[in-house]
Amino acid sequence: MADRDNTTTEASMGPSFSKRVAKTIKMRFQNYLDRSTPFVAGRWIFLAFEILLYSLRVYYIRGFHIVTYALAIFILNLLIGFLSPIEDPEGEGPLLPTSDKGEFKPFMRRLPEFKFWYGCVKAVFCAFVCTFIPIFNIPVFWPILLMYFFVLFVLTMKRQIRHMVKHKYIPVSFGKKSYAKAPPVATGPKISKVDKAG
Repeated sequence: MADRDNTTTEASMGPSFSKRVAKTIKMRFQNYLDRSTPFVAGRWIFLAFEILLYSLRVYYIRGFHIVTYALAIFILNLLIGFLSPIEDPEGEGPLLPTSDKGEFKPFMRRLPEFKFWYGCVKAVFCAFVCTFIPIFNIPVFWPILLMYFFVLFVLTMKRQIRHMVKHKYIPVSFGKKSYAKAPPVATGPKISKVDKAG
């Protein structure tokens, strides 16, 4: 009977202090992310600054080439998702517009811009943290990794560009076309109230 009383009092007390603190931190972080959404240029400048810090750290400690290679491969994977349409034109489903005569349909990405940016920020942060863990500093001949990454990048982009040309799409949307206002239509003579009375 005493065990039942203990469990009911613990359950009625609500979440523990650590869970409440974690929830508060998570909500505040999400709030900052939501507020940063309209500031596209500022977000990308932050990412560039983060990559610069990471690059300087790797340059000065002259190591962690495997971590850098993994980071580059991950960002390349995110880039492919960013450049790909949400609907595969080779599969079934709605096709991408092939002419501008139909209804305007903006380019829908498989990975939206904000998620692409956020994925890059998280990846660079994780790679930066990994540079403080000595076990990840595996000695390798880094020029081979660099050459292999560039070959992989060129082949992947070549395949992606072929896909774009084959299905006639560009991974950017310039918005709906706007047309100039038509000149006012000329109408007949206006009838005044005096003409109607007479």
